[in-house]
Amino acid sequence: MNIILIGAQGSGKGTQAEMLAQAFGIPHVASGDLFRKEIEEGTEIGRKASTYIDRGELVPDDLTVAMILHRLQQPDCIPGVLMDGFPRTIAQAEALDEGLRVVGKQLDTVVYLQVPRAELLKRLSGRYICKAHQHVYNIYSRPPKVAGVCDQDGSELYQRSDDVGEAVARRLDIFFTQTIRLLDYYGKQAKVVEVDGNQGITEVQQALADAIRVQLS
Repeated sequence: MNIILIGAQGSGKGTQAEMLAQAFGIPHVASGDLFRKEIEEGTEIGRKASTYIDRGELVPDDLTVAMILHRLQQPDCIPGVLMDGFPRTIAQAEALDEGLRVVGKQLDTVVYLQVPRAELLKRLSGRYICKAHQHVYNIYSRPPKVAGVCDQDGSELYQRSDDVGEAVARRLDIFFTQTIRLLDYYGKQAKVVEVDGNQGITEVQQALADAIRVQLS
């Protein structure tokens, strides 16, 4: 079971991906989390990637594809995987298809979490992440019990550099002009389902799980 969850920054994709991965018993592989780990560890990939991420730009395909394909070769991904944040371009999608084909696998479904741009901007202005384990909160829809403190581990909450200022608008522009083209690419493979992401977290979770089960049946 190999699934891709597509959604713009602020769509709730990361939160939903974690819950879906648990529900289906497969690992959640998020390109953003992998890059942040590389950056925190000061690796060569991390140093190169940070210059793009801080500007709200896409990391070059060669760095991203190599990192993702390496992750997919790990033992815990054998039963399947739920990918979030990758692919973002047609070139990355083609590389992923080829990488899966080489090991006798393929994508089963691609789910698009659809949220209007105006709502995305509002959500992003209120999004905060915990420093310890990247738990996500939003002061509008999912606030922490204590302002500025993670409910789960007590670490400080912060706003990512690509969630503020011009970087936000730039990333949304990239999504709606480039990443959105993936829907056509995977649509030709009859693998795309769309879910209304402009609902409550629980409602979106149920709609996503139902859509995936229908697509896989």
